[in-house]
Amino acid sequence: MADATEAEKNMVAAAALSMATTELEYRVSLLNSMVSTCHERCAARPYKEGQLSVGENSCLDRCCAKYWQVVAIVGQLLGSQKQ
Repeated sequence: MADATEAEKNMVAAAALSMATTELEYRVSLLNSMVSTCHERCAARPYKEGQLSVGENSCLDRCCAKYWQVVAIVGQLLGSQKQ
């Protein structure tokens, strides 16, 4: 009986680790996509200065905010479908 309980705990822990790994991979992919997309849209090329201009900085800020807003909306929609 104790062996079965221990095996169940190990299975639950393995499933939780797998889900956490998948979630982390998704977040990293999302972050990489956001950085790539926002950089392409907002950073002037060829680079003229060592730092971003005020306009580029503002554009990047808005772009990132929109990405996270969409992620939140999609998460809410997916969460409501599970219920």
